[in-house]
Amino acid sequence: MIDNNRNVVQGVDGSDANTGSIMTPDMYRSVFLRQFTSQCSQSYDKMMAYGFMYTLEKPLRKIYPNDDEYYSALDRHTEFFNMTPHILPFVAGLSISMEEQASKDPMFDVSTINAVKVGLMGPLSGIGDSFYWGTFRVVAAGIGIGLAATGNPLGPVVYALIYSVINIATRVITARFGYDMGTKFLEKSAQDNLMGRVTDAAGVLGMTVVGAMIATMVVLNTSLVFNLGGAEISIQGILDEIFQGALPLAATFICLWLYKRGVRTIWIILGIFAVCILGCAVGVFAA
Repeated sequence: MIDNNRNVVQGVDGSDANTGSIMTPDMYRSVFLRQFTSQCSQSYDKMMAYGFMYTLEKPLRKIYPNDDEYYSALDRHTEFFNMTPHILPFVAGLSISMEEQASKDPMFDVSTINAVKVGLMGPLSGIGDSFYWGTFRVVAAGIGIGLAATGNPLGPVVYALIYSVINIATRVITARFGYDMGTKFLEKSAQDNLMGRVTDAAGVLGMTVVGAMIATMVVLNTSLVFNLGGAEISIQGILDEIFQGALPLAATFICLWLYKRGVRTIWIILGIFAVCILGCAVGVFAA
């Protein structure tokens, strides 16, 4: 079908007949609008995963006409995901291109899709937070505040316009860039067998990010002290000399073990509260 307004030739299934791509303007529009829901359904264990899955829902339906494959793809994208929302469309476009390749290649390892997503979360969020929260927003606010301080009522409007233009432009451009980049990369990967190396690198990077999160975000110290020959010996001091961060790491692995045993996340969270409160009350943990 030829749309004279867009000059895009579409096949009967809604794909672009010129390129074979399923990413028609309607699909990009769906991704653009739906990705604003990425922060509307956050949870402790999934973060932005459900909003991300909803962002991909329409392209995934087009990629996988078979219900079983479609639902499997949706389930794949309910794994933990969290990043600066402004550049989330880049990962969405990349994921769509990988899903499209997976639907065409029965030998494609679908686990690489989430591996790449996890590997990109940390680096892209570091860049995104620095630019959007720490630079563009501050500069836009500075201009708006400067106008408002002189009594100009357009100060808040100017701030909103500057930041919104940058925000929306980024979300539009990165979605297309992510999809195009993913398509070209996957085509080259099929020839040079690059996906295995990318998967390994993404896995290492993902584990590094998780390790850094444990070291910086999980805090657990013991206040136990023993007296030996009149000298006080701090258990925490001994642990720090042997392996700094041993208790947070042990607590993380215990939670992971419980999760793999099928314990619901809410019960693990409540258990953490109970153990920490009781431990502080009896003097095992430091408040």
